[in-house]
Amino acid sequence: MTTPNELRLLPWPGPGDKPCYLSTDDPDGYMSRLADGIEAAQLGMASELLEAASHTLDDQNADADELRWLSHTLTGALKDVLRVAVSRGHLSAVSDPHD
Repeated sequence: MTTPNELRLLPWPGPGDKPCYLSTDDPDGYMSRLADGIEAAQLGMASELLEAASHTLDDQNADADELRWLSHTLTGALKDVLRVAVSRGHLSAVSDPHD
């Protein structure tokens, strides 16, 4: 995932919602495995949320509170997925998930 001496963007924010990085040469270390597990959980939750969003948007009776909750939740999931993508290097044009 990362090369030696490369910082890894972790899948959670640091204080003040700032990016949090890990410096390690051990991809099997505790923090690396923890980050891998959280990334997998975030991607899984985003997938489930996308399916739920499709159902909610198809529901003609969905009210404003449901749609507001959906927008808020999708925004959080998108932020998590973007952070994972940046961490994995799939968005080389993006250097910071807050930009």
